[in-house]
Parts: sequence; structure tokens; C-alpha cells
Amino acid sequence: MNKLILGTILLALVFVVPIPTMAGVNVNIGISIPLPPPITYQAPPDVVAMPETNDVYVAPDVQVDLFFWNGWWWRPWDGRWYCSHYYDRGWAYYNHVPSFYFDVDPGWRGYYRTHNWQGHRWNYARISNRQLQQSWKGWQKNQYWERQRTWDVRSYQPRPQQQKQQLRNQRQQQYQQRPEVQRHQRESQHQQYQRRPEGRDTEERK
Repeated sequence: MNKLILGTILLALVFVVPIPTMAGVNVNIGISIPLPPPITYQAPPDVVAMPETNDVYVAPDVQVDLFFWNGWWWRPWDGRWYCSHYYDRGWAYYNHVPSFYFDVDPGWRGYYRTHNWQGHRWNYARISNRQLQQSWKGWQKNQYWERQRTWDVRSYQPRPQQQKQQLRNQRQQQYQQRPEVQRHQRESQHQQYQRRPEGRDTEERK
């Protein structure tokens, strides 16, 4: 009987939490958090390796920002971030900005269209979804795109570490100034305030 009860509980958890957590990924599934609108695909999206990042891939043919990093698909929407193991379903709210995002140059779409990355020819390779799923772990382990391919940027010279950090800080500040991000932060603070235990506010006013 105990085994039957335990099995029932485990089965229920599978349906309640459909996306497994991963080390370093804090996924939050909340009823009050809206999910992003679906993206229409004619076929699984191709991706390209994003220069000057830690194995970040982007889907250039999708009109909204859609990234693949560390085994997960990522997309921002309305000031929030969502992730999934699938590019077309299973999105779950992620209550932080993923660490890779501030390495992504916000002008990447223009560089993609012109095949020019920071003044250098960018002969990027389009990667199918099947090839991505088969190879991303090996590429990450061997630092394939950075060391062997230099992200297909001709005559690429890596930026000094100090400059990289300055760019990250600048992009983070610009991100925090977006109206939708500020609105989401205010909403989150309001929800946290409403969840405070009764009596705590009284104690703080004493």
C-alpha cells in the first residue's frame, strides 16, 4: 500500500512539474505568471553560433529573440524570461535574466544580415536543430566555436577581459531601463509584498 501511495505521488509530480530542473537553472512555475504567445514554425529553426559568447546559439529566422544555451531554449517576453527543453512548447517562467544574455551583442541581427561582425567578415554556419541537439555538448566541452572556429569571424581578435566586463555592465544597465523590464520588476515587488506573512508589517512599524 505504501509503495502504491508513493508511486501515485511521484506520478502527480510529473504532471505538475513537467520541466526537469538542471544545475544552475532555477525554473519557477507559477499559476499567476502568464506564458508567452506561441511562435509559428514552418520547420525546426536553424541557429548560428553567437560570436563572443559562451556557446550561445540564436535562431535568426525567428522574429522574436530565441536562444539556445546549455541544453535549454530561452526567450524573453514582456520583461520576463522563459526556458524550455523544446523550441516550440513547454515554456516555464525563469525568475532571473540568464547569465549568457549580457554577452550577446544587441546589434547581432544587423551583423547577421550584412555578414559583418564588428568590422570583420562573418561567414557564419547555419546549424540545423538536429545537428545542434547531437553536437552542442561536444562543442561546449571542446570550446569548438571559440578556439577552433573563432565563430567563423575572419581575423577575429578577442576582446580584453576588462572590455568584455565593461560591455556586460553597459548592456545590463540598458536592459534594466527597458519599460517592460521595469514594469515586471514593479509587479514582482508588489506580489512579494502581498505574500508577506501577516503581522510582519505590524512588527516593522513598531
